[in-house]
Amino acid sequence: MTKARGMSELLTQDGASQAMSKDLKKRGFKFCGPTICYAFMEAVGMINDHVVDCHRHGEV
Repeated sequence: MTKARGMSELLTQDGASQAMSKDLKKRGFKFCGPTICYAFMEAVGMINDHVVDCHRHGEV
C-alpha cells in the first residue's frame, strides 16, 4: 500500500505493473505498458493510491 503524503509522491508504475506489462506483451498484447497496468491495478482495487490526507484513504 502506498503511503503518499502528497500528489508529487504518487507513483505511475511499480515492479508489479512492470512484470504484468512484460507478461502481457509476451502473450501478444501490444498496448499494455507499465503505466496502463498500474492504472488498471488502481481501478480494480489492487493498489490504494489515495494520499493519506484523503478522506477515502482509510476506507479503501
